[in-house]
This record gives sequence, structure tokens and C-alpha cells, in this order.
Amino acid sequence: MKKLSFFGGAKTVTGANYLLELDDTKILIDCGMFQGDRYAEERNHEPFPYDPSSIDYVCITHAHADHIGRLPKLHKDGFHNTIISTPPTHDLTAVMLDDALRIMKHECEQHNTPDLYGETDVKHTLTLFKTHPYNEPFKIGKNNDISITFRDAGHILGSAMIEIEYQGTRIVFTGDLGNHPSPLLDDTYHLLETDYVVMESVYGNRLHESHAERKTALERAIENTAAKKGALIMPVFALERTQEVLAELNELVENSRIPRIPIFLDSPLAIHATAVYKKYENYFNKDAQKIIQSGDDLFQFPGLTFSETHEESKKINDIPSPKIIMAGNPHGYGSRIAHHFLRYLPHEKNTAVFVGYARVSSLGRRLTDGAKEVNILGHAIPVRAEIINISGYSSHADQAQLRTFVSRIKKPIKNIFVAMGEPESSESIARVIRDELGIKTTVPNLGDVVELE
Repeated sequence: MKKLSFFGGAKTVTGANYLLELDDTKILIDCGMFQGDRYAEERNHEPFPYDPSSIDYVCITHAHADHIGRLPKLHKDGFHNTIISTPPTHDLTAVMLDDALRIMKHECEQHNTPDLYGETDVKHTLTLFKTHPYNEPFKIGKNNDISITFRDAGHILGSAMIEIEYQGTRIVFTGDLGNHPSPLLDDTYHLLETDYVVMESVYGNRLHESHAERKTALERAIENTAAKKGALIMPVFALERTQEVLAELNELVENSRIPRIPIFLDSPLAIHATAVYKKYENYFNKDAQKIIQSGDDLFQFPGLTFSETHEESKKINDIPSPKIIMAGNPHGYGSRIAHHFLRYLPHEKNTAVFVGYARVSSLGRRLTDGAKEVNILGHAIPVRAEIINISGYSSHADQAQLRTFVSRIKKPIKNIFVAMGEPESSESIARVIRDELGIKTTVPNLGDVVELE
């Protein structure tokens, strides 16, 4: 029996959670948070649709919260077996879960709601990890008859496609695929052959700007804001987006392509994640490693300040504009970015630059969709600042890159399950693959169960 169940990440971009049953072995692929609105948050507290104690292994594609955020709840509810990932994913998971626990405690106190899990669950979860590098097959299963290989997904540091082979059948879970070329990471591994693919589709209906265009757009936004003596506010994901933008700002600053103005990284999570990136520089591409070997620190340059504490964050307000403020949570609900929006959105001289995906119904999406007024921390705020969206900084592959990824796989592919995307994105790339490449595609619904041949 080979059976695949979709318990998250189906017609939605969050909550990745897939159960692969290979006879008497149960493998869970990712265990992520549902994110986006109150309903999604409530779903995180629901019981898992399977018995966590019956799961033999959890394989993790990468350390974003929508792929690892419910691991401690899984442990709390009875899972005590092995979690498998790449080494960087383990270290980044520790950073992410620690930050999530801190935020969750605060929110539970504020709203008098129950904790999803506790500190002990986080600590015990991290002890269950075993790590493997890319491209080195290893065996699992009660009879040691299931082969797994991690392939470089190129999405964030340590991100992996999970290639599973059992009794002549191969299935690949892509996790999230990278947007290339990256200033830091290698391109996504060229998958040669497989029977089934569970593939992400966040940007399945859109195309990014080129990397030259995105850098030029950022450079122009900084120059224009500086000329107006305004503040440029940039919400960024703590993992990968922050590090990529820092690397490009490093180049712009050191080559005098932008004015020398104060730049603040106002996110403890991003600061801690950047420390993990420095630990695993051997996972960077050759160009990034060459820059490092020349003595250049990609994540530190003149004018950059790391603001880790609340006191340091508050001091940013005392620094006169022009200035650049990078803060966590691009969806706009995190406390620090919310306070910066509250302060700077009402003024025409300021700019908010979004450098990637913003979920439906999020503050970030409302701003990039052109809202003239938004509610922040209980205040109705007029939006007079310029809003710029540079999708080329997304760490997700766009439609063309997803199509190319599939086109390189040798035929025949029995089925591609298009997941991890809003319905229109999933349906769009599924149609492209089906019509242009002649490959069967399925866009699964939440709760769907399929038998694999």
C-alpha cells in the first residue's frame, strides 16, 4: 500500500502537512502552522487528523513557520519518534520555534487563550532531530527499505526537496522552490526522474521581475526616498529575504550606488537567523563564498545597525530621516513593523517597500492592493506613503521557473500534485503543466487521500 494524504498546504499557502503511508511505515512531510486570519489560527489548535503517536518519521523541507510551526504540538500530542532534516534546517528551526514560543506566550496572555504548546515541548522536539546533508541517500523504515535523499531546493538556507523511493516508486516533495539566480544560494537541483511530485505553487500564476530589475527598483526607491528626506520601511521575512536584501544592500553601499544613510535591521529573529547563515557559509553558492573569502562580510557594512532589544528599536525613532528600516513579518501584523507603519505610513515623503509575497487578507496585501486607509493596532491610519512591491525578491519560483523545473524531469511522470498555493495560483500552473507539457496534474483539496501506483 502506498497512500498520500493532504492534511495542510492544499489550496492554501500555509499549514504544509502531508502523510505518506508506505505499507506499515508512516512518514509525515512537514508540520506547519496555518497562518493568515483568525480562522487559520484557530485551526492550529484542532486535533491532528491522525494519531501523532502512530507517525514513524517526520521529514522537514525547510524551517519556515508554515512548514515547521506545529512540530511542538505534534510532540505534545504524542509524537516521540525521529524528525529528519538538513543541518541548517535544524538550527534555523530552533531559532524559529524559540521566537514563535515567545510571541505565542505574549498573545495568549493578551487574549487569555490557551497555549498551543509549551517550552518543554519545544526543547524535546529539537532533541528528536537527525540531520543529513544534500545528495547522500539514507535508509529508514522498519525493514530499512525506504530510501530518502535531500536535494537542494534553493529556497532558503538548508531547504530541501525530499526524494523518497520505495519498491520501485519514487515521489518527490519539493517544499518551496527557489527564485534564481540568488546572491547567496545555488540554483534548485535539476530533478532527473520521479513518478510523483508534490509541488509548491505560491507564484503559480505570476512572473517576477528579473534580478537586475529588482535591484534597480530597490536602488531607485532608496534614492527617491532619500531625496525626499523620508524613511523607507521594508517588511522582510527573517529567513532568506533578510539575508538576500542585506547582501544586495552591501553591494549597493560599498559601490556607492546609494546614498550613505542609516540602515536598521529591527528584528531579533532576523538577527539570530543571520547568525545561522554565517555558520553555514559552506552552503552558499560559489560567488557568495568568493566574496566572503575576499574578506567582505555580506551581512555587515557601513551604516548598518542591528536593533535587537526593544530599547534599541525605540531609538530608531530618534534618528532623523532619511533612513531605511527593515523589520520582520512582511504580512504586517508583527509588533515592530506595525509600529513603524503606524508612524510612517501617514506621510508622503516616506516609502514602504514590499519585497515578496503577502498573504490574502494580510495588512501587507491590503497595502500593495492600494488601500488608502488601514487599521493598525486599533488606529485608522491614512496611507499617504508611497507603496512599492518588488516581487523579484521573493524566494519562491515564479510560474516560468516552476514550468522549467517540471520540463526537465524525464517522462513519464504519473502525476504532479500542485499544492502550497492559493487556488488560482495552483490551478494556473497546473493548467500550464497539463496543456503545455502534457503531464497529468491534480490540485488536491484539504483532506484528500490518494492511492499511489
